[in-house]
Amino acid sequence: MQPLNIVVIGTGMFATGRGTQGFGTVLPAISEWKRSGNNIGKVIFVGTNGAHSSDTMGKFEGLAQQTGVLLDVDVLPKGKTQDPQAYLEAIKQIPRPACAVIVVPDHLHYEVARSCLLADLPVLVVKPLAPTVNEGLRLVNLSIDRNLYAAVEFHKRWDKANLMVRDAILGGRIGEPLYCWVEYSQRKSIPTEIFKAWSFRTSILQYLGIHYIDIVRFCTDAIPLRVMATGQKTWLKERGIDTWDSIQCVIEWQMPSGALFVQTVLTNWIDPETTSSMSDQKIKFVGTKGRIESDQKERGLRFNIDDQCLEQPNPDFCMVYGANDGSKQWRGYGIDSVFTFFSDVVDIYTGKNDINTLNKLRPTFAEALISTAIVEAAHKSLAAENTWQSVRLEECE
Repeated sequence: MQPLNIVVIGTGMFATGRGTQGFGTVLPAISEWKRSGNNIGKVIFVGTNGAHSSDTMGKFEGLAQQTGVLLDVDVLPKGKTQDPQAYLEAIKQIPRPACAVIVVPDHLHYEVARSCLLADLPVLVVKPLAPTVNEGLRLVNLSIDRNLYAAVEFHKRWDKANLMVRDAILGGRIGEPLYCWVEYSQRKSIPTEIFKAWSFRTSILQYLGIHYIDIVRFCTDAIPLRVMATGQKTWLKERGIDTWDSIQCVIEWQMPSGALFVQTVLTNWIDPETTSSMSDQKIKFVGTKGRIESDQKERGLRFNIDDQCLEQPNPDFCMVYGANDGSKQWRGYGIDSVFTFFSDVVDIYTGKNDINTLNKLRPTFAEALISTAIVEAAHKSLAAENTWQSVRLEECE
């Protein structure tokens, strides 16, 4: 096959590590995919502000020095240009065969993904698929009409801990699930610094909690029936950011057997900056035959250094390790998720796999529409005095 060309729309923290000491997740995944012997052509990263392009190029150069992997990279827009539509020219000019990875704020997912699909590019979008069912459904139908592979980057489906939970539940080890409890939170700097420009356009449930909504779907094959949510607006609103500090969401699910269980999701993004991890995350399932508890922050690793806060890194998500040959290599389920998308795209281009088969195995747009429907129902509940809201399943099955 000819080299696969890649356009990444978005140059922020998850794409390149901009604003942090690291390199994000998407850029290291591209590097590791090439290291694994895959044929990569042109790689274009597209932002909206040319002033950030030099910082982005610096990330490429720094990663190449660490890993020894060289990429043919370009960054748009150039100079000091500010162009929110720069991605349109990039997806037009990228040589084929190609694919797109979309790493933009939630409210832009529909517009950008639609443009990529119309340009006949297979697409990977960071979660969520879209803020609303109507937008998500239009993207699902467009990907079907264009016969294109389109997926959402729900990387927690590649976490070994979650795979073990899934195997236990689908294997019947805990019997019928009765309830699931999730606690998931992040530091205050996420809405007030890193995503300050658009955090008021989303919610903590949509931006973060949706991961563990998707994981419950993944681990159980259940269908959501109704949702109730409540929340608090205090700390962020006092600082001029009109969004929820915390949201508590209750979801009623129905198993393929017909049995019902309830998931409770507790989310916030006002944890102290001194917390030992960027994310605090726990999930618990209780069933008729047993229980599963997974503290996904407690990975068994702690650093306690003079003049620094206690640090508990997640060695399983996206970390760099020294290899025996002296080089640096990136590993983890964040890498695996993006890596898998590239491999799937190549398999489709070469005829080794097909979209219909992958629709049963991956978090495709149709599958991701279910979590979008739950979040939309939760937002409706918040606006309707915390009443139960039905999930719009007729569009999601």
